[in-house]
Amino acid sequence: MPDSNKQTAVITVVGQDRVGIIARVATELAALSVNINDISQTILQDVFTMIMLVDLSHATVDIKTLADRLERGAAFFIDYGFPEAEYYHPQRTGG
Repeated sequence: MPDSNKQTAVITVVGQDRVGIIARVATELAALSVNINDISQTILQDVFTMIMLVDLSHATVDIKTLADRLERGAAFFIDYGFPEAEYYHPQRTGG
């Protein structure tokens, strides 16, 4: 059963493909106690794209500080977080 108190956000990463992008983002999120709930990534020609659904419930910083920390390394978009109950529908089997 989903936790309605969970604070979630969507992080989108787009940029030129290079070694270590996922590792760098994941390391930064872990350092801030942000949990990655789901991740999807692909490379379109030479453009790396990644979408992450993250849990901010135990984050050690607010979302503005998180965005500032991530923007230092690349261009990121962080969507505002909805409680999981707002978008989670148990009847869906594919997301």
